[in-house]
Amino acid sequence: MSDAPHTTTPHDPLTRAYSQRLGVLTTAQLQSALARFDLGELIDARPAPGGLFGQNVLLSSTKGSYVLRGAAHYDGQFEKERYFSRVVHERTGAEAPWPFLIERSPEIFGWSYALMPLLPGEHLSDGEVQKALTVDDSIGVARAMGAHLALLQSATWDAPAEYDHAADDLRPLNAPYDDWFVARMRKWLADAVAANDATTPADVDWAASIIEHGRSALAVPFAPTLVHTDYSEGNVVAERNGGWRVTGVFDLGDAYAGDGEYDLARLSCWYGRKGPAILRAFIDAYAAARPLRDGFAERMALYVLADRLIFWVYGQRNKIWFKDGVTLREWAAPFVQIDLLRAPSF
Repeated sequence: MSDAPHTTTPHDPLTRAYSQRLGVLTTAQLQSALARFDLGELIDARPAPGGLFGQNVLLSSTKGSYVLRGAAHYDGQFEKERYFSRVVHERTGAEAPWPFLIERSPEIFGWSYALMPLLPGEHLSDGEVQKALTVDDSIGVARAMGAHLALLQSATWDAPAEYDHAADDLRPLNAPYDDWFVARMRKWLADAVAANDATTPADVDWAASIIEHGRSALAVPFAPTLVHTDYSEGNVVAERNGGWRVTGVFDLGDAYAGDGEYDLARLSCWYGRKGPAILRAFIDAYAAARPLRDGFAERMALYVLADRLIFWVYGQRNKIWFKDGVTLREWAAPFVQIDLLRAPSF
């Protein structure tokens, strides 16, 4: 989690606990991290707003503003994020952090870290930014998110693929896309069953019926493109200048090359709860640039369920977010059945 006691050292306010994950970082450590890449003298440091895991610290120096990202979740996280940041920067009209600099040595902090320029714009996950949004702002942000997602997906590949850390490149999936995706969903469902008894046999049967109903829609041909997997307001920055515009995207550690429509799922759940006009603005802006394929409704039901399974498994494993007695179907079905996703104009 990103929240942590902001303990400071007398006369040295930058030595503090920036998050539970990163712990106490000293001024000397932060300066040394900047010095490794000749990024100037440290002026200020603060925790990044939002975020579940608390990996980021925002740094200001005499040469600019940067993001320090530390304590990787897995070996190769930063290299994978760098790979897809380069793709966004070089092959699309969107922006991601670049250059993405990696220091593999744990000498300074006890873990490897990455440094990248701070993207311009407001963090939409910032609580103060969210509180200031009017309904019209929310519609404008949703429209900007849809247009940006389409732009982000302007880079394509010949076949669906996953990142290979050893090669620092993509490798094709080891199965047809529909088989690969269904296998992932079945694994998440099995993980949910293993976590506790909140996922009942009836839940498993319900989820299996959604999978089988939507499976054929997965086979509708598509041009493989970047799939972020956590495309949300928490992972972008934006600016308002006569209208909202997304200025950058980050947190690409779970990305792959696949069906770009998958990235509609997470925000469709969020916007579906905020209101139909907001959801409509998001979907319509995306579809204006990337027309939705045949089988969209069935495919989206499956993609939304997949997205909900990710939250469900994490929440059940860590005993957070969900009340006792709530089952998977009770929680996830309203998202899977969002009416606007099946509107005729889609």
